[in-house]
Amino acid sequence: MEAVKEKSCSEQFLSELYKNVKMGADSLINLMPKVQDGALREEMTAELNRYEEFAKKIGDMLYESGVTPKEEGFMTKLGSKMGMAMNTMMDSTSSHLAQMIIEGATMGITENTKLIREYENKSCSEKSLALARQTVRFMEDTVERMKNYL
Repeated sequence: MEAVKEKSCSEQFLSELYKNVKMGADSLINLMPKVQDGALREEMTAELNRYEEFAKKIGDMLYESGVTPKEEGFMTKLGSKMGMAMNTMMDSTSSHLAQMIIEGATMGITENTKLIREYENKSCSEKSLALARQTVRFMEDTVERMKNYL
């Protein structure tokens, strides 16, 4: 019987980072149909593109290690989608959508920062950690940009 290959520190780290980044992208996709403000739509589209760029970089790094990137499970995604639908049912103003994006980005900042702290002393590759730090800076910038719509 063949032994199951255990994921390296960097592979575990990147797998979690990939899930977090894809969740951010999925959240923006779920909110897009509610956007009426053209400027906000442009901002969200640019952010979505940036999330997808991060997902591609992380996915490529995982593929190089022989690991197929995996997103969150169906139930997690469905729960998120349903929560956003309920949250926007009564209020889909630009201000409310911006608030939701700020809250989501803040969750992403928290999750990715915890991930970095957990793995930075476990001999993960500096390239992986640097990419994670870039995602955190991007999300912090997102929070600042979205404040313009509050």
